Amino acid sequence: MKETEMTIPHLFMCPISLELIKDPVTLCTGQTYDRSSIEKWLAAGNLTCPVTMQKLQDPSMVPNHTLRHLIDQWLRMGTQFDPVLCKVDCLASLKKNLESDEATMEYKCQTLQKIQALTEESQSGNSCLLQLGFLPLLLELLFGKAESKLSQECVKFAEQALSWVLRLLSLGEYEYLDMLKEESKLESFQVLFDQGTGKIKRSLCQIIEAISSSMDTRELCAKLGENRKLLKGLILLVHQTYNASDAGIKAISALCCLESNRQNLVQEGVMNTLLTSIYDAERHERNSAPAALSTIELLLELENAKAALISNPNGIKALVKMVFRFSEHEGSESAVRSLIIICTDSLQAREEAIGAGVLTQLLLLLQSQCSGRTKTKARMLLRLLRSKWDEEPKHL
Repeated sequence: MKETEMTIPHLFMCPISLELIKDPVTLCTGQTYDRSSIEKWLAAGNLTCPVTMQKLQDPSMVPNHTLRHLIDQWLRMGTQFDPVLCKVDCLASLKKNLESDEATMEYKCQTLQKIQALTEESQSGNSCLLQLGFLPLLLELLFGKAESKLSQECVKFAEQALSWVLRLLSLGEYEYLDMLKEESKLESFQVLFDQGTGKIKRSLCQIIEAISSSMDTRELCAKLGENRKLLKGLILLVHQTYNASDAGIKAISALCCLESNRQNLVQEGVMNTLLTSIYDAERHERNSAPAALSTIELLLELENAKAALISNPNGIKALVKMVFRFSEHEGSESAVRSLIIICTDSLQAREEAIGAGVLTQLLLLLQSQCSGRTKTKARMLLRLLRSKWDEEPKHL
């Protein structure tokens, strides 16, 4: 279909030329332009974003492949290919409602609900919202102003806005999260975490996972790991909040991608919290034990983590308990590897493991349907315990 026969959707129109974008590129402000138009703008000596008028800290342009793909689809199939593109102008209007300083939180919640209704049946809805700049806007609304105390309306809005942020982050645009490097915005993040509902805490934990998973936000990941108040909050979340503890463990595990973060977490007492969560896992029917176990295994590279494990009265028992479980074997290998690490140099650990029934657990594991790699590790631990036992003097 020829573009002259169709009304160009707002999303596909260059804000400078007001014509169909041929080669979409995105600036650091999140705004997209046709490459030729923005190059002329910058060549004329302009140092700002034409739409937002923000000063460009970084003038580089990133090709917007998602928008190019959508434009190609539109040219081939017209407005029939996805209903949401017929509603772009409406979405742009709703975005202005969110941007308005005069709009109440209740009105902004209603606006998010309208956006949900417009995009829920669309395969390209999230991409469309991303191109319209909803992600940086929502992040600014959530973390732009530091509030010492959250109102009930703010909490309700935060729950909805965070759900949208996570949906849009699923497209991989993690660089927008770098806004949290600013102290005031990180402070707002902390206030939401401290005062938010279980749903808000779970969403923020997922954002921490996203930050930790991308090389583009590795500096921000390190900054989060330096925030002792946040680390204490995550540990407390695992320890006290049952309905969000799984999310807390996953966030802690994600932060452990950096050694400096691992050191800080161990200093804040994360080992005791993870061990307790494992020891009580069956009682609470949690499914986060595998993540906790893999995190413990990683932390045991640190000497103070080993000391924390040995000094915990139920530490070795917790690991032994997870060597073999009738219902599943996920996490067994991490439990066995952790026991190998701690038992190699500690007589106390070996004695506690044997006293806790590790030999029976290992034999059951070897007879189970677990992986060959897990069985190999189980045999290694058995040989280690046997050789160390044979070497030790026997007191009659």
